[in-house]
Amino acid sequence: MAMNVGPAEGDDEDEVVSTINTTPLVDVMLVLLIIFLITIPVVTHTVKVQLPKDTNQPTQTKPENVIIAVTDDGSTYWNAIPIKSNADLLARLEKFAVLKPQPEVHIRGDARGRYEFVGKVVTDCQRAGIFKVGFITEPPPKGG
Repeated sequence: MAMNVGPAEGDDEDEVVSTINTTPLVDVMLVLLIIFLITIPVVTHTVKVQLPKDTNQPTQTKPENVIIAVTDDGSTYWNAIPIKSNADLLARLEKFAVLKPQPEVHIRGDARGRYEFVGKVVTDCQRAGIFKVGFITEPPPKGG
């Protein structure tokens, strides 16, 4: 008596299916889409606050104001006079910090320069006791 354990030679019913059934995946994705569509309007409600308005006022350069320029390579200039070191800059700022009324310090930083260079100047102003520090920037182009 013989017994055949494998599939019959002409029977194709028991072949392995190598495709993935994506129907359950599509069902889950549709349910998630519906849930997100329902919950997004709830998330977009925010607290009402009055945001500040952007104002660009032209600088009024007074003779007593100090303009410090920082180039892209880190060189520092005090009213177009080169500064040798941060200690020299700090000493100059300390002399101006005791004046009454205290002059404003305007910093002109090169757009290609590293933030570190401008940050050192701001730190020196803070250490010297300068209260009014501003940044000089290019105005945006008109009409856009």
